[in-house]
Amino acid sequence: MFDELSERLSAVLGQLRGRGVLTEEAVREGLETVRRVLLEADVGFEAAQQFTDRVAEKAVGLPALKGVAPGAQLVKFVHEELIRLLGEQPAAIRFASVPPTVVFLVGLQGSGKTTTAAKLAKRLVAEQKAPFLIAADVYRPAAIEQLVELAQRAKVGVHFEPGQQDVVALVKRGLDAARKARARTVLVDTAGRLAIDTEMMDELARLKAAVPPHEVLLVADGMTGQDAVRIARGFHETVGLTGVVLTKMDGDARGGAALTIHSATGGGAPIKYIGTGEGLEAIEPFRPDRMAGRMLAMGDVLSLVERAEQTLDREKAERLARKATTKQGMDLSDFLDALRETQKLGPLESILSMLPGGGGAQAREAMKAVKAADPKRLKHVEAIVLSMTPEERQHPELLSGSRRARVAKGAGRPVQEVNRLLAQFKEMGKFMKGMKGLKGMRGAI
Repeated sequence: MFDELSERLSAVLGQLRGRGVLTEEAVREGLETVRRVLLEADVGFEAAQQFTDRVAEKAVGLPALKGVAPGAQLVKFVHEELIRLLGEQPAAIRFASVPPTVVFLVGLQGSGKTTTAAKLAKRLVAEQKAPFLIAADVYRPAAIEQLVELAQRAKVGVHFEPGQQDVVALVKRGLDAARKARARTVLVDTAGRLAIDTEMMDELARLKAAVPPHEVLLVADGMTGQDAVRIARGFHETVGLTGVVLTKMDGDARGGAALTIHSATGGGAPIKYIGTGEGLEAIEPFRPDRMAGRMLAMGDVLSLVERAEQTLDREKAERLARKATTKQGMDLSDFLDALRETQKLGPLESILSMLPGGGGAQAREAMKAVKAADPKRLKHVEAIVLSMTPEERQHPELLSGSRRARVAKGAGRPVQEVNRLLAQFKEMGKFMKGMKGLKGMRGAI
């Protein structure tokens, strides 16, 4: 998440951080580079300019504090302004005093709206908010089928009426069903279009008038950059957004949408959640201070701890962590279990960005060694490990050239892949040692 933006910001600020004296010329030159980095990350021109102007106003002519390098003070100002740009305070769903709380999910087709509805429902189950889904996208039959299937996986109720075209009547009946089910939160998956059009906005306006929602959340693709900002502004002006969910933030999103949406909507539509992967658990509240820390490679260990607590099998993770630190260490069966557990946390790049210094090029190079946890490769890893004998899994040093050839043939993979996996096995042991402290880290921070 924001790998390129994080690396480039860290590089620029790193040059300034080490200076004993910061002249006005050095500050303005450095901030001009920061402005270019933001623009290249698809941050809006006005937002980028205001950002650097505010930092310059704080930094230029600043007296040095005893024991604090001027460059470090500048990094602090950049961090503060990033938080301000991202929205300053976390924005949670505002639950009604008398349930159910009605939440409309709006957006264009392809933004991940239906999947986000199920992800949010699953999260609300964990928060004991008793969610209920309504399939109100009557124009795309696959959307109804998809939501019903996802609702079953999330173990939440869902109202759907195949063939129904009257969206207002459908949602009203869905709301009645939700009340009967004693739901505390109702998530309405509204219809999307390929682009913002009058017909879609008129339908949303009619629906909003007939069934006033407590929240209207735009689901926007974070990888579309300023297009996401333009879409947010369009929806906000027409139907009045109360928040935004940015999806696909586990990909190569450049950061422009996250850094601009809050200011582009006049603060009326803060980012409330971000999608961090494909699984139903892969959604998390958006916290401006923590995200700013990730962007400056300061890490976000608290979010990593929370994600681990929600997704990992604690008993298994603790057993693996203990074994990884013993003299004997993990065997290949443990290695396979560790990969499966690590995969639950989301993409490894996302995990790395939460660790202090994790956005640097050197850290990302080290992470390449454990790419075996990529979901696309995990099946290959499983085939290789399961093609070994129990003795070979426990003592991988027994795997001679002929044995590796046999394993490769049994797994249907090339010998080079077996060799690479055995090399990665050693690196994964180091990674698991780093995961050992997650359980007790919350109380120490």
